[in-house]
This record gives sequence, C-alpha cells and structure tokens, in this order.
Amino acid sequence: MLVLTRKLGEKILIGDDIVITVLDVRGDSIRLGVDAPRGVRIQRDEVVRAVAAANVAASHVDDAAEERIKAMLGGALSLTPSVVAAAAATGEAMSVAVPTPARVPKPTPAVDAVAVRPRPGPTASV
Repeated sequence: MLVLTRKLGEKILIGDDIVITVLDVRGDSIRLGVDAPRGVRIQRDEVVRAVAAANVAASHVDDAAEERIKAMLGGALSLTPSVVAAAAATGEAMSVAVPTPARVPKPTPAVDAVAVRPRPGPTASV
C-alpha cells in the first residue's frame, strides 16, 4: 500500500487517466474528487460490503416461505415434492388450478386532448 500526504488542492495520478484531487479537509475527514473514464467503476468500500451482506442474507432459504406463499394463494399450489416426484415417476400429467382474480372494471377513457394552437405573434409590416 502506498501512503501519501497531500494538501488541499494537490492531486494523485493513477495511470494515465485517473486523477484524485483533495477538495476539502475538515477535522478528521477529507473530501476527494475522482476524475476517471466512464468505464472505471468507483465504489465506496462500506457500500460494497453492505450490498454483499444483503445478498448473503437474501440467499438464505426460509423454510416457512413456501407455506406462506401457498396460504396467500389460497392453497392453489398444493403440490408437495413427493406428489411431483410420484407424478414424474409414473409419467402422469399434472395441472395446477390457479384462482382467477376478481373482475376489475375497465378504466374510464381519458378526456380527448384539446388541440392548442399557438397565438399568432405580432406581424411586422414593411
């Protein structure tokens, strides 16, 4: 790791096309400006770590989730893995009845748009 001391307004060059500038120093924090090509991803470490932790948490399987989904659908998906496996072993065709939602009225048609014509501007006489 390269450790540098920079003053306000001084720059650090990385390669030929990345420039880091010290913009402001206040107490125990500094503001940095990073000028880099569009293709270079610049991310804050704490944000990357938080997203990674959220992805790990989201990847855990909740055993009760399947039951909650079935309850929300009113039992329409009552196929258990053993039922699916038995049907697959015998070659039996399976169908799932999914309840249809209540009829929703069609939205009322919007009022026809009124054509607006620009006012004629002042005419100049020659």
